[in-house]
Amino acid sequence: PLIDVDDLEEFAVRPAPQGVTVKCRITRDKKGMDRGMYPTYYLHLEREHGKKVFLLAGRKRKKSKTSNYLISIDPTDLSRGGESFIGKLRSNLMGTKFTVYDNGVNPMKTTSSLEASILRQELAAICYETNVLGFKGPRKMSVIIPGMNMDHERVSIRPRNEHETLLARWQNKNTESVIELHNKTPVWNDDTQSYVLNFHGRVTQASVKNFQIIHDNDRKYSSLSVMCRNSTVFTMDYNYPMCALQAFAIALSSFDSKLACE
Repeated sequence: PLIDVDDLEEFAVRPAPQGVTVKCRITRDKKGMDRGMYPTYYLHLEREHGKKVFLLAGRKRKKSKTSNYLISIDPTDLSRGGESFIGKLRSNLMGTKFTVYDNGVNPMKTTSSLEASILRQELAAICYETNVLGFKGPRKMSVIIPGMNMDHERVSIRPRNEHETLLARWQNKNTESVIELHNKTPVWNDDTQSYVLNFHGRVTQASVKNFQIIHDNDRKYSSLSVMCRNSTVFTMDYNYPMCALQAFAIALSSFDSKLACE
């Protein structure tokens, strides 16, 4: 089925249609003076016959104490105040935990009791853990996203304080109305002397950056796969209940994570 992306802002937060894998690619652009430190990432939808449709751009903010990416629906306007700002990804000081927000208002930056509808939503939280092999082996990822209601719409999670965040809910085992996902553990391949995952022909390069996000109840169903094609291009496929903004931000966190293995 042809995926409708006429309204990018609406598309970016709309869950993938059930039964449809949304196939995308991420390109990392390191050109320019400081792009090595602050590359821009572009997300495109892959259409038939090699055609691509621009979806989102993300760039790490300078002068930020923690990793902080702005995500925009305009590849030329990656400013916080711009009309195209659609969300952001922010890490903790260690670079091991990340939160994905939409473009709503930060409750800490407002004095009045704002209407809930304009407070920012948390769309995902990502936690990275080292494994027993330390940095040599594949990392463990836990991804927490808001659950879906009976109408297949995302439950709105708009924390007003630290105790209501996705990370706090997960750490306190309060997983009502949230979905907990994990990365599929790669298996060691003696022939290639590397950890490998089966991406069914979608990936050409064995890389520790490749990952698949699954639910423990259905290990064959992947909500998100990110695969390295070469040093600048990654394949990103996502499925229901993920949306483009969640999937792209999770991928950005994986490139940034201090526990990422090179």
